[in-house]
Amino acid sequence: MSGDDEDRNRVFDDEHPGPPVLESALTNTVLSEVVSQPALTVSASTTLADAIHLMQKERRACVLIMENDRLAGIFTERDVLMKVAGQPLDLIHTPVSVSMTADPFTLPADANVAFALNKMVLEGFRHIPLVDDAGRPTAVVSMRNLIEYLSEIYSREILTIPPDPSQHRFKSREGA
Repeated sequence: MSGDDEDRNRVFDDEHPGPPVLESALTNTVLSEVVSQPALTVSASTTLADAIHLMQKERRACVLIMENDRLAGIFTERDVLMKVAGQPLDLIHTPVSVSMTADPFTLPADANVAFALNKMVLEGFRHIPLVDDAGRPTAVVSMRNLIEYLSEIYSREILTIPPDPSQHRFKSREGA
């Protein structure tokens, strides 16, 4: 191989990190293949207490808020921390619509993993509702779903390789 070919390959490798299998999986896998549970929905008049209790009971990080059979918002664990905890709210009488994120960004279930991952990283989303052709929610894709999917691409062997003991980057576990 000539020096020019080696330089071209090195530039290509720098611009396209990761195995081709990963790139293929990201662009060819649709979100409906990654999500395993249907959307958890509540009405806009559901109280904060009931919405939070439902999230706990179902072990979900969010609920979708419906109003007149349309998606009105999303209420996530982040909303509980940032909009509910420490606020002078009556959880038993306050509707979830007061603390939801209204008009959330949505994707069709046939959008690819790469697009969703890019949107989540750039916009800071942890959850994106998936909707059908009529705009009705069918599921929610989470960052956790995507990370679990990506980790399945790599074999268990690769994931369990111990770190190189000569690297001393992680001596302390501050913040862990």
